[in-house]
Amino acid sequence: MTTPEPAATVIVPTRGGRDRVLTLLRLLEAQDTDDLEVVVVVDGDVDDTTGAVASRASTVPVRVITFPENRGRSAALNAGVAAARGRVVIRCDDDLEPGATFVGAHVAAHGDGVVGVVGLYRNVFPDTPYARAYGRTADERFRDAAYATAADTTWRYWAGNVSVTRETAERVGPYDEAFRAYGWEDVDWGYRLHLLGVPVVLEPRLETTHRLSAVTARSRVERAFFSGAARRQFVAKHGVRWLEPTRPTTPWQAAVRLVAAVLTEGGSRRAGALADRAAGVLPARAGRALVGLLVEAAGDAGYRRGRVSDPTAV
Repeated sequence: MTTPEPAATVIVPTRGGRDRVLTLLRLLEAQDTDDLEVVVVVDGDVDDTTGAVASRASTVPVRVITFPENRGRSAALNAGVAAARGRVVIRCDDDLEPGATFVGAHVAAHGDGVVGVVGLYRNVFPDTPYARAYGRTADERFRDAAYATAADTTWRYWAGNVSVTRETAERVGPYDEAFRAYGWEDVDWGYRLHLLGVPVVLEPRLETTHRLSAVTARSRVERAFFSGAARRQFVAKHGVRWLEPTRPTTPWQAAVRLVAAVLTEGGSRRAGALADRAAGVLPARAGRALVGLLVEAAGDAGYRRGRVSDPTAV
């Protein structure tokens, strides 16, 4: 039963994620604590997610907020935080598959002092040439780099499996709704948390299975372009100049810069599609290098161009 102030509120922004949300709600129903509530924010209902969530209300303490149109992930997160009653606010992507200790571990991490807590993803890949050549290896390298990062830059990993107390969320303020392109609304919020002097900690116990949607080189390269455009917006807002593309000092960096100079948004998609086909026939090392080059170049190209045609497309 939902109490007036449960230990945790799990906020789930979603659009077109009916089946993912139903899977997530089943897993939240199986948590080892019932001292929680779930707030699902439907960012324009295109697949009757609202009705599907309502059908689960008798088995899990869930409320649903539905926007009449697409307003973006930041707006959805802001609506969820505003509706939260829990002491700890957990932001949870709709394609996460948390284990039974997920909510309890997030709550426990806030027992001593004020912190922001990050759980990294364990991405699940279908068995594709992209996954074999690049995706799985890149995923492992990402986690290794995250755990090794300096304490003053852990804010860069603020994403879709994070938590703060509701009091801290109110101090930071709302997600910036000007961020509509892929990804950086989270990094912006994490950076503002860091500016308040709140430590951002990566908690290995909160690593969570993630059924990611970027499972091809085409989608990964396109997202890199979108992310680059959002990164430029972040740098312009905060003046964090070390996130700007740098002058090349190695042959690899020179190649990235050369490719970035000619990549467009549409060109990123086409190049990624070609890389998918090439990864199926090239030796593993060559396939990995090709996809990695395109991902880095697309990020720099998106940064340099600074805008995308439809920031809600990925």
